[in-house]
Amino acid sequence: MTRCGRRIEVRRLRLGPADRPVSRIALNVGEDQGGEPGVWAALTPDEALGLARLLLEQAGQAEQCADVRSRDGAR
Repeated sequence: MTRCGRRIEVRRLRLGPADRPVSRIALNVGEDQGGEPGVWAALTPDEALGLARLLLEQAGQAEQCADVRSRDGAR
């Protein structure tokens, strides 16, 4: 659950015939507390890995900024 009340779900989808299945990763971002609609996307494995890398990169940068602010504020 995000701070704005959105529920994020990630799951694997298997589509197509059993002898030639297609795998996708479903990303579902639900509506917010105010009822603003959510969104979803079906990603290929490569797209999901690319998104994961971007999220980790941005989270790392955000943590570094928070660490600097904490140190600067402690003076």
